[in-house]
Amino acid sequence: MPTIQTLLANADLPDSPSARLDAELLLAAALGKPRSHLRTWPEKEVEAAAFERFSADLARRRCGEPVAYILGRQGFWSLELDVAPDTLIPRPDTELLVETSLALLSATPQQVLDLGTGSGAIALALASERPVWSVLGVDRIAEAVALAERNRQRLQLGNASFAQSHWFSALAGRRFALIVSNPPYIAADDRHLGEGDVRFEPASALVSGPDGLDDIRLIVAQAPAHLQPDGWLLLEHGFEQAGAVRELLDAAGFAGVHSRHDLAGHERISLGRRA
Repeated sequence: MPTIQTLLANADLPDSPSARLDAELLLAAALGKPRSHLRTWPEKEVEAAAFERFSADLARRRCGEPVAYILGRQGFWSLELDVAPDTLIPRPDTELLVETSLALLSATPQQVLDLGTGSGAIALALASERPVWSVLGVDRIAEAVALAERNRQRLQLGNASFAQSHWFSALAGRRFALIVSNPPYIAADDRHLGEGDVRFEPASALVSGPDGLDDIRLIVAQAPAHLQPDGWLLLEHGFEQAGAVRELLDAAGFAGVHSRHDLAGHERISLGRRA
C-alpha cells in the first residue's frame, strides 16, 4: 500500500490555489487523524479503505467541489462547524464582523440578531464569546436553520437560537442592540460566479440584483425599526461596495457611519448606529 508521503506527493490538484493543504485535509479525514499525524508518520502505509476514500474525495476536489463540502465541516473563529451545500462556506473575512461586534457591545446582557445566518457561523461565534448575550440567527431557508441548530446543539451554546425568517419578516416588534449580517452582495452578472468554490455554493446566498446591493438596501431600510436606541447595524459587503453602503446608511439616518478593513486591506464591512 502507498505511504502518506507518497499519496501527498502524487496528489494532483492543478486548479486548486491551495493544493497541498487540500490534499492534507482530505487525507487526514480519510485516516480519521489530525493533520499533524501526516507529518509525524509520513512513511506509514495507508490502508485500503482510507486510500479509496482519499482517492474518491480527491477526484471530487479535482472537479472543483469545495473541500468544506466534501468533508462536511469548516473552521470559523474558534469553532468547527458542520456545513452543507444549502449554505455558504464560512470564510475568514467574515470573522471581522465577529471581532467588530465584540468590540462594540459590552459583555453585559444584550439582544443580538444575525440576519441570513446560514450555518450559524456568526451567531455561534458571538454566543461562544459572550455567554450573557442572547443571540438569534435567522434564515429564509429551512435547511439552513436546521443546520445552524445542529451546530448549536453540538457546541452546546444555550444562549443562541435559530428561526426561519426572510430578513425581518418574522421579527415584528423585536428590537436588538446589534444586528449583524453577511448578506448576498454579488452582482448578477459578476464573472466570478463561474469560478472556484462559488460555483458550488447556493446562488441565493451570493447574488443580489444588478449591482449586488438589493438585499443590503432592504436591510438598511428596515433595520431601524428593529434596533434599540443607539443600536448598531453591521454589514459585510464586496470590497468595492463600501462607499455605496455608507451612502445607504447615511441616507437612512444612521450615525457614526464608517467602514473597516479586512486583513487584505479591503473595506470589507460597513456599520452605523441608530441615532
